[in-house]
Amino acid sequence: MELAKAIKDSFVQLTEALDQLTDQQYTTVSNHLSGATVGQHMRHIIELYQCLLNGYDAGMVCYDHRKRDVAIETSKELAKQLLVDIFSGIDRSNKEMKLESFYGDADSSVMSLPTNYYRELMYNLEHSVHHMALIRVGLKEFSAGPIAENFGVASSTISHKKECAQ
Repeated sequence: MELAKAIKDSFVQLTEALDQLTDQQYTTVSNHLSGATVGQHMRHIIELYQCLLNGYDAGMVCYDHRKRDVAIETSKELAKQLLVDIFSGIDRSNKEMKLESFYGDADSSVMSLPTNYYRELMYNLEHSVHHMALIRVGLKEFSAGPIAENFGVASSTISHKKECAQ
């Protein structure tokens, strides 16, 4: 599936980025990321995929119920292993699912919308690219090394740039 290839490519880029950072840089608050760390952005990416995979059998995903596991945002090695684990588990058939979310204040009722597994995989990939763009800012701040040209750039932007260059 093309989607799985795109996800794998993003995970490879994320792993290469993690390899450029020291453990300290991974957990250091970035002035350019509104006080967040690269590790926190990695945790966010990972936990959204985990929510989808964990909800697959029940046919329901709620990203609001993610764990916010500090271990992921403080351990590059754990984050890299979880990327491998997630990728090894995404090859599943498409199926109808429900997306649940809370909007408004804490007393709001749950919104439930129809979705499907492939659509949510696509959402996770697009959401990951957004967070990769933020991670790119952190990598630059820490002068972590060379950054892949398309790291954190949406595929539609890459295609548009190619068209403009011709």
